[in-house]
Amino acid sequence: MKTLVKRGLLIPGMLLVSCLWPSHLTAGPLEGEGADHAYQEVLRTVHQAAHEVDDAWEVYHRAALGGTVASPALQATIEEHLHEARTLITQALEAARQGDNRKVEQLVNLVRIHTAHAIEGSKEPKK
Repeated sequence: MKTLVKRGLLIPGMLLVSCLWPSHLTAGPLEGEGADHAYQEVLRTVHQAAHEVDDAWEVYHRAALGGTVASPALQATIEEHLHEARTLITQALEAARQGDNRKVEQLVNLVRIHTAHAIEGSKEPKK
């Protein structure tokens, strides 16, 4: 990290990541405040899964910035898992809006699988 700061790359790199980061996919406040209780519970489940994806991104970014990701191939795999998890969150929100609670549950389970793989890969030590 010190070498990035010395070279002046840390701040521009962080700005680039923040500009490219799809802000509409990060876990924000719950929507549909006036909706019924069942819908609120489904939204809460999706919202929690979105926070888990955000947390997995944080774990990955710490590993990437710290230079501790085991290999470039593993880094690509982790990123695929994280991007897929974000896509599934979007699909889960749409399923919730349509009232398809079974699909929401399936999608959230897939999100958690991808998130777990991303965190596990991010913590894998370099050899």
